[in-house]
Amino acid sequence: MEKDGEVRVVCPQCGGVNRAQKVKLAEGKRPDCGACGAPLFCGAIEAPDDAAFARHVARTSLPLLVDFWAEWCGPCKMMSPAFAAAAKNLDTRVRCLKVDTEKLQETAQRFAIRSIPTLILIKNGREIARQAGAIDANAIQRWAASQGAA
Repeated sequence: MEKDGEVRVVCPQCGGVNRAQKVKLAEGKRPDCGACGAPLFCGAIEAPDDAAFARHVARTSLPLLVDFWAEWCGPCKMMSPAFAAAAKNLDTRVRCLKVDTEKLQETAQRFAIRSIPTLILIKNGREIARQAGAIDANAIQRWAASQGAA
């Protein structure tokens, strides 16, 4: 159960669920996982499989900004550094995940991904906004903020 003033964060390494104090995150403190010791906040995270992605959606209380992409996609490759830069700036306020649509086909189907790159913002387990097409880091951050995520 999440207490007021706390957020739940899934560890990108072991998948353990951790609690973090909002005030410490706001001060720029980045905690480590209580189970494996890995940093909980390290910019954009690659979801390794459909189950791991589903765990982040179900158990992380921060808004999730998801970049749906594929290795063969030129615009996706062009946007990748922008997403990484935006993720570093949004870290501790928004959890940024990358989903390779070729590897995580079930997740791509669940979200009806028809074009890539596509950004989806998820809050409380539900999609709240979608943006198709490559955009730069500043536009990613502005879009996330305009949707109430940052």
